[in-house]
Amino acid sequence: MCGIAAIFSYHEAARQVDVDALRMIRDRMSKRGPDSFGEWFSKDGKVGMGHRRLAIIDLSDKGRQPMLSADGRLAVTFNGEIYNYKELRKDLESKNCRFISGSDTEVLLHLYREKGAAMVNELRGMFAFALWDGEKKAMLLARDPYGIKPLYYADDGQTFRVSSQVKALLADKQVSKAKDPAGIVGFFLYGSVPEPYTLYENIRAVPAGSVLWVDAKGPSEPARYLTVTQIYQEAMNTKVRFSRNEIPARLREALLESVRYHFTSDVPVSIFLSSGIDSGSLTGLARDAGIKEITTITLKFPEFIDRRADESFLASEMAKAYGTRHLTCQIDQDAARAALSEIVEAMDQPTIDGINTYLISKIASKDGFKVALSGLGGDELFGGYPSFSDIPLCVRTTALFAAIPSFGPLSRRLLSLLLPSGVSPKVSGLFEYGNTYEGAYLLRRGLFMPWEIPALVGEALAEAGMKKLNALKAIQSQLPSDPSTDFAKVAAMESTMYLKNQLLRDADWAGMAHSLEIRVPYVDFHLLRKIAPMLVALKGSGGKTLLGRSPSVPLLGKVLKRKKTGFFVPMNDWLESDTNFSSWKKVKNLVRPGCHWSRRWAYELYNRMAA
Repeated sequence: MCGIAAIFSYHEAARQVDVDALRMIRDRMSKRGPDSFGEWFSKDGKVGMGHRRLAIIDLSDKGRQPMLSADGRLAVTFNGEIYNYKELRKDLESKNCRFISGSDTEVLLHLYREKGAAMVNELRGMFAFALWDGEKKAMLLARDPYGIKPLYYADDGQTFRVSSQVKALLADKQVSKAKDPAGIVGFFLYGSVPEPYTLYENIRAVPAGSVLWVDAKGPSEPARYLTVTQIYQEAMNTKVRFSRNEIPARLREALLESVRYHFTSDVPVSIFLSSGIDSGSLTGLARDAGIKEITTITLKFPEFIDRRADESFLASEMAKAYGTRHLTCQIDQDAARAALSEIVEAMDQPTIDGINTYLISKIASKDGFKVALSGLGGDELFGGYPSFSDIPLCVRTTALFAAIPSFGPLSRRLLSLLLPSGVSPKVSGLFEYGNTYEGAYLLRRGLFMPWEIPALVGEALAEAGMKKLNALKAIQSQLPSDPSTDFAKVAAMESTMYLKNQLLRDADWAGMAHSLEIRVPYVDFHLLRKIAPMLVALKGSGGKTLLGRSPSVPLLGKVLKRKKTGFFVPMNDWLESDTNFSSWKKVKNLVRPGCHWSRRWAYELYNRMAA
């Protein structure tokens, strides 16, 4: 896991790369790579690459970056891990490729020479990289299909800049800080900024599962090579059928394979353990995969003691059952208050989540770990969220009203006036949005509703942002074309919206704030390809139970039956008592009874990060 930077002065009128600017971008990401740093510049001075390294595979100096091919034609700066690099290397060696390091980075150079941009289809892992081809005089950018690793760029018409972080790009004073209405409105809609947008007009994310070329003409449009939606569509179209009796064994085999791959490392690996099925199953499967020394880590909060939200007791029981070295760390209110300002500083883009990941990553790092495994993605894969039942139900129950002209907007305006102050604003939008999958998803996952946003950012900005964002169309584009499977539709939306734009991005910045790489074995395209047909056949029924029973020592019955709580922190208590984060108390809609803490936290973040 690393921080990458690149500058390409592609226009003939552009000056040579500003060396100091490249270094500022690179070194703004020092926590992403504290082990070493490097830089490379082309002979004509028009291309520069920088790298901050967190050494995990091949710890020697031979694995340092930017890395060049033996003939100097290719240069790459790479962030992530290629879990199948040993198999790829073996195949390349059979074709007379010679390696000088044991790193996965060098595999990228040889694989590109063999297959060009199509190399991305061979990679199993999480990755974002910039690769310079001196013969083509062009730069290739690529990002993994789930979007686990971030990759941002800024283009001013003459110079193209690349980085792992938005804030790093802003370290170069030539990058415009003009705000983007779509990014701001998107943040208030979802609680995170939906890609490809950022808070800044001139900074964009390379979309997940895409490649992008930059040559003397400038950047091309990103080209998608693989999407979650595509895999679910293939699963619905497959003619292969599975009986319910054979699914558990096939599922266990696929999960074990993914877990083994995610333990590929030359440094020790820990596991984040909550009281839930996802992380508990991950721990059991790690033991089954032959991992002998396992450290599990759990958070405990005094505000949750003797409440269902306290995950520490069940986590300790699971750790004991699987024979792990277990750490339970209590976070009191003073420590939390001290951490909130650190968290805002560490965030690359505003997000209402990631606080828990930041805190537990800090513990893992202090215990000497560079790598931790997380159960993130299990709910999207196995249908663990209430949205898997709520969204189809919402669509069916409101469908009758969709045929009545203007009924939706009129009902929303009327209900907005009549609903008591303690009722969620989402209720008033039920008939306007609830009769389509994309609309029902916006209701289910939305933080603020579209009609609330003008009061937060002003009419003009809200209108411009909503028009540019086109939220419903963006969600709709993630739906499989086959209309027959509710499970696949919700799984695709949750994976390409909530998982990608919030959970994975939060895992990246929160872990990297402590120089910790967070790996996600349930977020793996090879795993998805293998089990999607089974999950579609089951229509999501019993998926989490199957997961909980996949280890040879199944999870405890009380874990399988426990109502989902999510991995969260007592933010409401902290916001109520912290005077440094109190601007929300001046906003009428945020002080009403029943207002969720995430809406208050979003307002605080916006005031600090988008000012």
